[in-house]
Amino acid sequence: MQNVQNPIIIDQNYCPGDRGCPDQSSGVRISGVTYNDIHGSSASEVAVNFDCSASNPCTGIGLQDIKLTYGNTAAESSCKHADGTASGFVVPPSCL
Repeated sequence: MQNVQNPIIIDQNYCPGDRGCPDQSSGVRISGVTYNDIHGSSASEVAVNFDCSASNPCTGIGLQDIKLTYGNTAAESSCKHADGTASGFVVPPSCL
């Protein structure tokens, strides 16, 4: 993939238009998701974004052999209420 806005994302706090859902809590439990062999460039500095719910955190997230850049540098990752593992070559450094 090349110049992708959100290459790897889980967003349980998505609120369209930021109206009618402040401080929402997701009722959906996300677990056992693996991202494997993903290479390319990100259009945003944060290429890996796991923004999970405090009441139903993401568990068992796996990153394997990921290489994402932003411009000429490694992209960044951001994790909130997410737990999992990273293995193999993972860029940006995993926050799991």
